[in-house]
Amino acid sequence: MDYSKQQFERLFKDSYPHMYRMAFSLVENAEDAKDAVHQVFVKLWNGKPEIATESIRGYLLSATRNQCLHILRDRQLQRRLKEELQKETAWQKDEEREEPPAPDRREELLQQLQQVIDDNLTEQDRRVLQLHYEEEMTYAETASVLGISSSAVNKHITRSLARIRETLKIAK
Repeated sequence: MDYSKQQFERLFKDSYPHMYRMAFSLVENAEDAKDAVHQVFVKLWNGKPEIATESIRGYLLSATRNQCLHILRDRQLQRRLKEELQKETAWQKDEEREEPPAPDRREELLQQLQQVIDDNLTEQDRRVLQLHYEEEMTYAETASVLGISSSAVNKHITRSLARIRETLKIAK
């Protein structure tokens, strides 16, 4: 369906509140909800899928739900990776000591992780991880900075984390 700019703006203004409320109820975070709705409209504008006018509201709500599920999967993956890294750090503690690793041991672990990243990831993979995790950018922001799609950002992150896990022999 081809929209004029005015028609698209009207569709946005009419649909955004419903889409945002649904997204917020799923992701329970205002920024993630806004990102989800934004991604749906970006895809609609760029992809211009063939959707009957009477079906557009259902399409937008379904697409928003799917985008929210993607965000929730990403959160779960990040949470699991963080837990696995914490387990790995705990496992590597000296068995006699009950306190956390010394600062120099933590630094050593971080250096090992950085070495794994440098040795096993492409420059693009490293840049995506840096923007997303260090700069705390969303997938959409990372994609915009790098001039790639959000799905490409997702693929880079997924592939990179898998390589890191494999190299560090962290079980899923």
